[in-house]
Amino acid sequence: MASQSLTSSTPQDRMDAEKAIKRNPHPDFKKVEASRQPWDKSLSFNVKQTVNPDWKYGDGANDGGESLKVPHVEIDPYEEGRPAVWNYKLLISAIVPRPIGFVSTRSTDGSSTNLAPFSYFQMINHDPPLFILGFAGGLDNAKDTMKNLIETGECVINIISEHFIEAANATSINTPYGESEWSLSGLTPAPSSTVKATRVKEAIFSVEGKLESTREFESKATPGKKTGVLAIIEGTRFWVREDAINEQKNLIDPNVLRPISRLGGITYGRLTESVEIPRPDYNDTVVKNEEARKLVKAKVEGQ
Repeated sequence: MASQSLTSSTPQDRMDAEKAIKRNPHPDFKKVEASRQPWDKSLSFNVKQTVNPDWKYGDGANDGGESLKVPHVEIDPYEEGRPAVWNYKLLISAIVPRPIGFVSTRSTDGSSTNLAPFSYFQMINHDPPLFILGFAGGLDNAKDTMKNLIETGECVINIISEHFIEAANATSINTPYGESEWSLSGLTPAPSSTVKATRVKEAIFSVEGKLESTREFESKATPGKKTGVLAIIEGTRFWVREDAINEQKNLIDPNVLRPISRLGGITYGRLTESVEIPRPDYNDTVVKNEEARKLVKAKVEGQ
């Protein structure tokens, strides 16, 4: 991919942005944290029943209709007097839990490396393996990861697990371009095969990737202002810790992966429980079920 002319945002820009977001709700975080129960290392990954194991087609929500009793508030994202940052805070607290792309990059000349977590992250295809990263700000105000990614066309995406959550969070610090977060985190760089950027050796799962394309977005609240960049990345190599992968190399054990997810504000989530619900087959569960066939033909009021 052709190199694009980019500039990096300054640490002061990032500090100003954080002040506007007001992400931390606690005046004295350490005092609040000290009042909480310690991390429970004894928790294992448990598979539970669903809330209503006897649910059948047409039953609707499993709360007996309680969720229908509370009215909703309509929000226009562009209503007069509503700052764009309020939409950011609303969305990161609602679209949860989100996987975190822990991204390693390096500069073109190799003199600078960067490591940072991104919660605007997801996979979108498997053949080829494709992933997306979302960057706040435009190409003319590129953060370190985006600058390196676009200029080199390479990165490594690591998945954050419980055993290095503090180290991963430390890399979200607003360091100036050229100063690496690796040393602040204490994490261990490991060599990659298809890209020059290093992967996080502590990560259970990592993906080497090449930049496929980017798309820049313009603000609708402030026309002309570039507010976001979408990067599509093609996975070129997977790394999985051997105690987490099955013999066929096609399934990762969640009890080993212990993934950490992103919630709103400064809140993270851990995964310790799950439920299993088979995907229904139309012929088996509708065609052979008279009550289900009636429901399919019926119209729901308001649909």
